[in-house]
Amino acid sequence: MRLVELLEEIPFYNASTSLEGIQIDSIEMDSRVNSPNSLFVCISGYTQDGHDFVDQAISNGAIAIIAEKPVKTNVPVIMVRDTARAMSMLAVRFYHNPTRKLPLIGVTGTNGKTTVTYLLETIFNHNKQKTGVIGTIQMKIGDETYPVNNTTPDSLSLQRFFSKMLHKEVDQAIMEVSSHALDMGRVHGCEFDVAIFTNLSQDHLDYHKDIDDYLRAKSLLFAQLGNTYAKHQPKFAVLNEDDPSSSVLKRSTAQNILTYSCKKEADVTAKDIRLDAGGTSFTLRTPVGAIEINSKLIGMFNVYNMLAASTAAIAKNIPLAVIKDALESITGVNGRFEPVDEKQNYAVIVDYAHTPDSLENVMQTIKEFAEGKVYVVVGCGGDRDRTKRPLMAGIALHYADRAIFTSDNPRTEDPAQILKDMTTDLSRNKADYDVISDRKEAIEHAIKLAQKNDIILIAGKGHETYQQIGLVKYDFDDREVARHAIKTKGI
Repeated sequence: MRLVELLEEIPFYNASTSLEGIQIDSIEMDSRVNSPNSLFVCISGYTQDGHDFVDQAISNGAIAIIAEKPVKTNVPVIMVRDTARAMSMLAVRFYHNPTRKLPLIGVTGTNGKTTVTYLLETIFNHNKQKTGVIGTIQMKIGDETYPVNNTTPDSLSLQRFFSKMLHKEVDQAIMEVSSHALDMGRVHGCEFDVAIFTNLSQDHLDYHKDIDDYLRAKSLLFAQLGNTYAKHQPKFAVLNEDDPSSSVLKRSTAQNILTYSCKKEADVTAKDIRLDAGGTSFTLRTPVGAIEINSKLIGMFNVYNMLAASTAAIAKNIPLAVIKDALESITGVNGRFEPVDEKQNYAVIVDYAHTPDSLENVMQTIKEFAEGKVYVVVGCGGDRDRTKRPLMAGIALHYADRAIFTSDNPRTEDPAQILKDMTTDLSRNKADYDVISDRKEAIEHAIKLAQKNDIILIAGKGHETYQQIGLVKYDFDDREVARHAIKTKGI
């Protein structure tokens, strides 16, 4: 694409020289992967500034630079006020606005985002539609998987991936949308058809100044559904009527609203809910009829996840019979209430629960069917919200017979300080918990303690296959560590 044509998307900019005749073959924000005839966008990040890597970008093929502060170089420099915002505009133009042609569902909320996207993927697949999914675990197109570094990638990566989805004839795109992504503008240029809200509880207060600011960021997804209406492409906000935050989100959108609930009157409800250790049953009541659901997924939190996915599917005109078949076919979600089964006579469950609310939901579910003692192995991430640490520890002790506090991803913090933050204000006797900084040792300790009919919850990391200590990610999978410990102990 001609550079002057690409820059038509940006209303005002200053160029250091004439841009006529410059042809751009790619846009890049990582100087290490620049290719010949690329446009390099300098992004000012938390730890590194793209403006410092202009020379490397040029040596790797960049022939023009987008910057927001002066840089010295011999290739054309285009100065803009905000390079991150400009990058989203340029990416949409370069990849020909893919989400204008590709139906897109966004899922936001503190908990449940990954599960809801997985449920939706299954529902659409059962409806013979090819899906593309972007989320915490990975990006997928059909059966092909791609790695992901953030819950929601940067705007350039998103537009590139949506373009790939179109090329591979995806019928429905589904993505998790984090509060960080919304606040930083990573989803600028994405045209959503359906926006789903799962719930709101304390998380990410290391980034957001308070819970109201966290909700403000979430509300952007619903505001960005737009103000216009098209009969051929109606847009919907799908909201959890049982979460008080939905009242703010209702006022944030101009689009159609569909609500779901387990407790109140709503458009879609779960009635006659029956929970046990083998799964969940309920009557799904909707504007288009009612149907019985008998799911293998466990716990009230999964009833809400199924309601959120079902409501969005109804908005997309998926038949109830297809929704039922899809929900009943699912046996579990990677790293979400996932059992580690080596035929031992006690249960081991791995879950991503890393917020006070999600930990409490999982612990409540376990207590409903526990026959023996309940053990929980849990830690808190470093360089993240410190205020939730004592809350997590308090919840663990409230529901478990014994808690083992350990490291999660300490990142650049001292693991001992994180554990001190968790335990300093605990009112329970120290005989009720252990502090073992090494996560592998903590998991092994819990498994050694377990007897017949006991349950061990290993919380916080779920699907993750690494542990970040300092700036290095080491191979670490709770499920594999637990599996090895079970085999070592024997039945």
